Amino acid sequence: MKSDLHDIKKLINSCTDSECGELLSYIRTRVNIHPLEEKLGCKAEIILEAISRSSDLTVRGIRGIIAEAAFKTEVIDALKGWKDITPDIGDFPFDFKIQDHKGEITIQVKMQRLKNHRPMTANEGYRIYSEKMYVVETQRTRGGVLNGEDTRPYRFGEFDILAVSMHPSTNSWKNFMYIPSKWLVPRPENKKLLMKFQPVAMTPNNDWTDNLEACIEWHRKSNKKILSY
Repeated sequence: MKSDLHDIKKLINSCTDSECGELLSYIRTRVNIHPLEEKLGCKAEIILEAISRSSDLTVRGIRGIIAEAAFKTEVIDALKGWKDITPDIGDFPFDFKIQDHKGEITIQVKMQRLKNHRPMTANEGYRIYSEKMYVVETQRTRGGVLNGEDTRPYRFGEFDILAVSMHPSTNSWKNFMYIPSKWLVPRPENKKLLMKFQPVAMTPNNDWTDNLEACIEWHRKSNKKILSY
């Protein structure tokens, strides 16, 4: 069978793009790409077409979901000496919870913001920020009111690490920048809340790192400070 598969692959490599397309269409009549096809009762091609026809707001939400999935696959699953203890059910202010022999760490994953289909710079969020930094929006997708307070903003202490997917500027779902949440910029009117827009370094520096475990060490060893912007 292995030799047969080798011959089949060799034959496919000799096919034209058009012939490969026809072959793929035939194989797709027998094989699903993902269990979601069966769950929704339609093929992946239809799901992708629906996404392509969606509004920018819908696509932004989908990109956020992809960022979380990429973080799980590319970062969490590659960690050594850590256990993923993220709850399966519940509404939490973090996306992931991991644990090592020293304790637990909670992580919130966000997307670097786009503006007019290009990476948004920090000064486009707030004028006080630098044009030499990118920006991320750090608030919940949906708002509400609880005990007279807006529930959309995140509060300091609700998660330990902010992970920002840098796909908009790097075109890679593997690239993330990290910062301890206690270093983020607070709202002037309420120091307990995170500012809506946070500046993100374009390359690693004293505030931001592209290594999750290095960021965890910052979180565990350092005191609260406000990042440079």
